[in-house]
Amino acid sequence: MATRRRSGVTAGTATRTGAETYYLSLGDSLATGVQPIGPADRQFRTDEGYADQLAAITLPRLPNLRAVKLGYPGESTKTMIEGGLTEYAHGSQLAEAVSFLRCHRGSVCFVTLDIGFNDLETHSFEALPVAMATIGRNLPAILAELRAAAGPGTPIVGMTIYDAYLPMWLQGPLGREMARRSVWEAVVPLNAHFREIYRAAGMAVADVEGAFSTTDFDTEREIEGVGIVPINVARVCEWTWAAAPPPLGPDLHANAGGYRAIAEAFARVIFD
Repeated sequence: MATRRRSGVTAGTATRTGAETYYLSLGDSLATGVQPIGPADRQFRTDEGYADQLAAITLPRLPNLRAVKLGYPGESTKTMIEGGLTEYAHGSQLAEAVSFLRCHRGSVCFVTLDIGFNDLETHSFEALPVAMATIGRNLPAILAELRAAAGPGTPIVGMTIYDAYLPMWLQGPLGREMARRSVWEAVVPLNAHFREIYRAAGMAVADVEGAFSTTDFDTEREIEGVGIVPINVARVCEWTWAAAPPPLGPDLHANAGGYRAIAEAFARVIFD
């Protein structure tokens, strides 16, 4: 793929010249590393997010790399374009990203983006068609502006999402039915929508759905204190705060292990 060849060329050039290069991280709370253990005055952001861990994975290849994180908790495709959640110098996260890419054209090694989950405003099955329509309007426009600003050779990589509602499986027969519905009626169609949009834009997608074994109800794992469960349930229980008891949970965000899995999914697309 052209994106992979480009990242290798960028790495080699940066190593020879010693010039500073950049990794631009865009998106929502996952891009900022939100966890319930983070400081409240920083909107629970931590330095264990996937962007932080992807930068650490990349440093041996690109020793002059600097990660620039422009994401914001709660961002949707609509607010990414229009702004409104926080103050950016250029008015919105997208405008800020476009300005950065134009000012540093040729020095940005790759861009990652996770956006769209917050368009599902009520996080219900009924809200999915409206959310997918909104994403279908806004995400292609976001990607087009990023590509125009970055140039044709800079990898811009999106991601699919994991299913943070899988711990419902632990709540008995009704919970198991709802866990299956959340995978097959919500997360799988939404991720297919993401893949289609990124593919149409000529961009790659990190397979976070696969990293979390989201659709695998057949393989089983044992969780200490819980028992034997499907591997997709086990991974969400182990890699997110969704099954954590109060006061830290239940919380939909990944923990450090989950963010590591997301970072590695991105790295496989960018470098493999």
